[in-house]
Amino acid sequence: MIRNYTLTALCLLPLVSYAASAEDTEKKSAYTASAELGFLYKTGNTKSADIKAGFNLQYEKDKWRSVVAFNILAKKLEKEDDAGNEEFETTDNKWDILTQTNYTIGEEGKNYLYGNLAYEQDKFSGFESQSSFSAGWGRHWYETETSSFFADIGPGVKYDVSRATDTSNTSFIIQAQALYTHKFNEHVEFKQYLVAKQATESGENSIYKSETSVTAQLIDSLQLKFALRIDYDTEVEPEFENTNTETSMTLIYNF
Repeated sequence: MIRNYTLTALCLLPLVSYAASAEDTEKKSAYTASAELGFLYKTGNTKSADIKAGFNLQYEKDKWRSVVAFNILAKKLEKEDDAGNEEFETTDNKWDILTQTNYTIGEEGKNYLYGNLAYEQDKFSGFESQSSFSAGWGRHWYETETSSFFADIGPGVKYDVSRATDTSNTSFIIQAQALYTHKFNEHVEFKQYLVAKQATESGENSIYKSETSVTAQLIDSLQLKFALRIDYDTEVEPEFENTNTETSMTLIYNF
């Protein structure tokens, strides 16, 4: 089988800086943003079209640090209907948004208080929607010029809407997050993000997520990114899988 495909991606990263004093010292803008777009189209014996997009906005000033991240994924596959006509059928359609605000405490500046809010819709998962809120304490456990490790933990609440039964469930959770980054050199960076939303009562759904990525710089403004995302729900209906994975490769353009 012959499969020809085209993979294009675009990531826009506007950076704003200005002179802060007469001594020519530079001060970064409190805001940074990035937008990512990936597209995959296959022809031949199988025809399909996939699109992946994302937007990330960060604010950091004094003791405050906030981030808003939005992601969307859509997939269409060409299939034949009962009459023999070929048409594109949606096989995946999901989006999620995550926002978190940290406030630094302590003289060392390593500890922080946080508030986290997340919402997700997935047309082909066992849940029509999943949302959560948590607040707690975190710390910059390790940070050097090449590596860093951040982690936080706190109580929260989770709200799931089941697709099969069209019922909703609210449960208390303990949420833990961790982010590890490492720069192998000035051209290659590794990131590992983990989050667990553990239900406090037995038999209720708990959520575990992992996202692993490697970014390699090709030229001054062009990067290649490979990412693997794994989502796991402990309690789902029999017709749905507990584990969902997503693998992506995109080109990132910085300017």
